[in-house]
Amino acid sequence: MKYAFIRTHQATYPVVHLCELLGVLPGSYYAWRQRPVSPREQDNACLDVHIQAVFAEHKSRYGSPRITAELHEQGTICGENRVAERMRRLGLQAKGKRKYKATTQSNHNLPVAPNLLEQHFDAEAPNQKWVSDITYVWTDEGWLYLAVVLDLYSRLVVGYALSPRIDRALVIAALQMALFRSPRGVIVHSDRGSQYCSADYQTLLK
Repeated sequence: MKYAFIRTHQATYPVVHLCELLGVLPGSYYAWRQRPVSPREQDNACLDVHIQAVFAEHKSRYGSPRITAELHEQGTICGENRVAERMRRLGLQAKGKRKYKATTQSNHNLPVAPNLLEQHFDAEAPNQKWVSDITYVWTDEGWLYLAVVLDLYSRLVVGYALSPRIDRALVIAALQMALFRSPRGVIVHSDRGSQYCSADYQTLLK
């Protein structure tokens, strides 16, 4: 199977590097290539092409059950277990469904600052009006929350922070980065989330 892996990926990576990675000699690989390919190997190679095409078409979101169903619709008859095995050998793993992540929580009893921006999202100069919000980003290690401070004049990100926790420390860190610009009289606008209404954040604003 090591030789078959090398043959599958030699168009992308040098054979010498693949052989070194798998601990085989290049000469042994080329000797294997000279041997007649069995019907089963030919069938697997053809199936691999179809699997990779369906996997790519659906942006890596299909696992073996749905890929098998798609192949059946295309006229390629094969079992789900076989498709799962070929996907494992090809290193194809479906992306998990991402659940909705809550960001700011506006249902709280904290004091809410007056809305000084009043929907006027234009500015005549930098550091007059900033807006801040929280979003979330999927990474290989899970969800990360991203707090951003944006200058409405230039649309420039003047402050940001990342954290696995969605708390007041996240929005405070983003604002602290923005404050290195030493603004005077800037309006900082956000939603009414508990992070922004916390006493620590409001103290930093003042």
